[in-house]
Amino acid sequence: MTIDCILTGDPFDAEARLREFSVSSNGAGAIASFTGIARSASKNGSAVKGLFLDHHARLTAKSMNAIANAAMDRFAITGLLAIHRFGWVPAGDPIVLVAAASSHRRAALQAVDYTMDRLKTDAVFWKREDTGNGSHWIEPTSADYCDTKRWELKP
Repeated sequence: MTIDCILTGDPFDAEARLREFSVSSNGAGAIASFTGIARSASKNGSAVKGLFLDHHARLTAKSMNAIANAAMDRFAITGLLAIHRFGWVPAGDPIVLVAAASSHRRAALQAVDYTMDRLKTDAVFWKREDTGNGSHWIEPTSADYCDTKRWELKP
């Protein structure tokens, strides 16, 4: 079982990282992934230039690792990759990549879904949306918290 949590201020190639993860997951019967992209429009339709993700290096890394370890403990997966950007991310660029490897699809799909739900609400990040009309800090929504809450039920 392998966990690779990467916190980076640099752009990353999600497709290349997924290929690398797939190769390193030799023998897996399933690999599931999710790539989150910085949106080009806000909820109110305003054009977004980018997103700024502030963080505390140790606390953010610790929160990401705790989420990844919880996914490994909860689901029958053999590997998990979680890459998350910090700093300024232009609209259209990847912010996050989560991939899971397992013998069967269900565990991989659930592990990715679980990890993303938890990253959205529990990882230590502060997010600011930058538009042509200014900037504002954004918080997880009530729907985000509902998505995370559903994992409190036994698998």
